Amino acid sequence: MALLALIGGAFVLGVQQLAAWRYGPVGILGVLLFTLGLRTRHHSCTVAGAVLLALMVAQPAH
Repeated sequence: MALLALIGGAFVLGVQQLAAWRYGPVGILGVLLFTLGLRTRHHSCTVAGAVLLALMVAQPAH
């Protein structure tokens, strides 16, 4: 069980670092909204984060 939590935590940190490196503060905000919405089961936050991430991925990086 602890190994699964460790792997999950490493994956989340990796995604956050990728968003920070590739998309800057807006990418971090998208990941933050998405994970916050999933953990609290607040659908509006989840959708807002997902839409923000989708918009960031859809447009070319500068």
